[in-house]
Amino acid sequence: MSDDGTDGGADLGVLRHKRDATRYRILVEIAERQPAVSQREIADAIGITAQAVSEHLGDLVEGGFVDREGRGRYRVTKEGVDWLISRTDELSEYLEHVTSDVLGDVEVETALADGPVQEGDRVALSMRDGALHARSVVDGDVGDATAGSDGDTDGADDADGATAVAVTSAESGRDVGVAEFDGVVDYELGAVTAVPVPAVRDGGSGAVDPDRLRTLVDDADLVVAAGTESMAALGRLDREPDVRFGTTDAVREAAMRGLDVVLVVVASQLSAHAEGLRETAVGYEVVDASHEP
Repeated sequence: MSDDGTDGGADLGVLRHKRDATRYRILVEIAERQPAVSQREIADAIGITAQAVSEHLGDLVEGGFVDREGRGRYRVTKEGVDWLISRTDELSEYLEHVTSDVLGDVEVETALADGPVQEGDRVALSMRDGALHARSVVDGDVGDATAGSDGDTDGADDADGATAVAVTSAESGRDVGVAEFDGVVDYELGAVTAVPVPAVRDGGSGAVDPDRLRTLVDDADLVVAAGTESMAALGRLDREPDVRFGTTDAVREAAMRGLDVVLVVVASQLSAHAEGLRETAVGYEVVDASHEP
């Protein structure tokens, strides 16, 4: 049912031929409204005249894609459904191509500028403190460029660092857009240490040894509290958690960005966090910080 009277040709006939695109939309509207179909409603929905809808309907009926069951009553035939499905599959494939191959190539990420960056600069990328950093490459020396402004090269690969192109300008410490990535940012995933706290009816925060908990918390990049009993346990250390809400996603995201996390969690919520972590490559362990018997 293309312009040449065939089945539409290969690939994207619906997008390539205006007539096929219009008929596609008309068939969708009929399928949605059948059997009582108002040509005026179809015309308004797709932005053409009622006369044009009438002409297309005549061709669709003649081609066997639509049955006319009386005045204002139409139904899409099996042939019409098959044609819709085939063209919808083509559109889905095209959308996948645009999303992955086209938009993926121009995807822009945000980084923190280590030193001044000008639009168009080639920048070296590193992951530090859970954030992506970008530094302008000087004379192609990626290794030097991946060091932070304080000389810290944590997370950077002096030999084969990842690079990108700055699509905005930024002063040191400001956000900068980067795209056209080359290579992979080399950094280690963080680890998660989960410290269960009993529910209040089972002893609550009082069952946790403050000294054992403090030892774990002091070594963490990020401390997360899930549940009121966990807040109370940290309160005994005069330690405010870094994260209290949305903890399942926060723990996973922080560890994926290289941060070591201590999750102080009410025992009943531990399984939900563990399930979320099992979907990633992040390692975790459960540590008992209760009082020694």
